[in-house]
Amino acid sequence: MAKLQLKNLNKTYSPKVVPVKDISLDVSEGEFLTLLGPSGCGKSTTLRLIAGLEQPTRGEIRIGDRNVTSLRPGDRDIAMVFQSYALYPHMTVYENMASGLKLRKISSHEINRLVMEVAASLGLTELVDRKPGKLSGGQRQRVALGRALVRQPEVFLLDEPLSNLDALLREKVRAELKQLFSSQKAPVVYVTHDQTEAMTLSTKVAVLNSGNVQQLDPPHLIYNRPANLFVAGFVGSPQMNLLELKCQGNSAMLGNFKVLLPNLTTVPPEIVLGIRPEHVCFAGEDAGNMQARPTIQDVGTRKLPAPEAIQGEVYLVENLGMQNLVSVRVKGLESVTVRLLLPNDRLWNSEIVELVFWPQFLHWFDVKTGDRLQ
Repeated sequence: MAKLQLKNLNKTYSPKVVPVKDISLDVSEGEFLTLLGPSGCGKSTTLRLIAGLEQPTRGEIRIGDRNVTSLRPGDRDIAMVFQSYALYPHMTVYENMASGLKLRKISSHEINRLVMEVAASLGLTELVDRKPGKLSGGQRQRVALGRALVRQPEVFLLDEPLSNLDALLREKVRAELKQLFSSQKAPVVYVTHDQTEAMTLSTKVAVLNSGNVQQLDPPHLIYNRPANLFVAGFVGSPQMNLLELKCQGNSAMLGNFKVLLPNLTTVPPEIVLGIRPEHVCFAGEDAGNMQARPTIQDVGTRKLPAPEAIQGEVYLVENLGMQNLVSVRVKGLESVTVRLLLPNDRLWNSEIVELVFWPQFLHWFDVKTGDRLQ
């Protein structure tokens, strides 16, 4: 199988409209890369450039040892799954899946073998004689996937394939996709704005914003070590608490409380502290955020002293069933969000609580550049 390489890929429509800015990426055999970002970040344009549906202003696209930058889509040996399914309404499931193979003049015997093998793997065997109008949304999406899989291309491209499905069906098809592509060796490039899809499906995630790659890493590093403020704020639901604090000596001032800074070459006058809601807990809490309990394994052989409790006032409690989101005002700040993994029905608005921020869960960012400081 081939390796996909993007080298300084750029797409410029006008001096003010540059959706893709010198993106360089490698997707190796067996890798599943997700392009993740908000609307307008350049992820779909990047996918269209790889597919050959648009030509780059500059840069190079390589599949294996071939430079495919100027080749037509049909000559690139890629298979693409669209958001809209793009099935032929007058054709059966079998005919839709076989259409690309017929254009390549493959024998009818081989077409039948490939289509029926893929149909069986997708649970479509009983549906091969139906037309798209007789199928559910999930079934149509599987047919679109099947049409790509029978091609056995060098690269798979998927453009937000689950966005038209309802929440429950999206979860089911997402699990099917993960199983399906775990057995495929061809590189996969997947576009989505849904971070759950990105985190669960990918071996690598490229977070894009304004045409630039903000971070390229495995999902666990995207979540646990965001490279900058954009990634920290975009990845995670509920959003990471990002608190702009003044510095005093070797501490950041959180209201009237001090939070010890990491070892920095120069201490700036202001700094941004980030901490995820599941890593904030209430002082003395016995059955709340178990993830926020540091252990010897978390911190190596060095025993961490417990940080000071920070006092605040509860002003909103959101019961989400398996968890509560609690919004707390700390003096001098807008709010801190706490996620309780075990709901607590005893919390009330205006109640005074004490919050604990464990040092190993803190993220520090530069106020001006937004870059991670540790």
